Amino acid sequence: MANDIVIWHNPRCSKSREALKLLQEEGIEPVIYKYLDEHPSKEEIQKVLDMIGAKPRDIMRTKEAIYKELGLKDVEDDEKLIEAMAEHPKLIERPIVIKDGKAVLGRPPQKVLELVKEG
Repeated sequence: MANDIVIWHNPRCSKSREALKLLQEEGIEPVIYKYLDEHPSKEEIQKVLDMIGAKPRDIMRTKEAIYKELGLKDVEDDEKLIEAMAEHPKLIERPIVIKDGKAVLGRPPQKVLELVKEG
């Protein structure tokens, strides 16, 4: 599993489907993690943030209704933002691809190829 490439995937998202297709065209069959169904823990989200080198809001879908409903625009506490993503995974931007302790947000989807073609 250590060498596996994992994609945090939402099959209903065109960008996520495009990133998956790009990987498959490279002969890569990633482990598909349907994060909306499996709900990543706060620890998993923090680990991905560390791998990307990002802050919580960098991987948040700030245009989602739930973002506004929860009043997250005014939240400065990273821990609270991570908690919100763990409770409401719809807030997590997709796709996220993980390989060898590194991760990338596939926006645009072609960014996933930069990660998988490294070393």
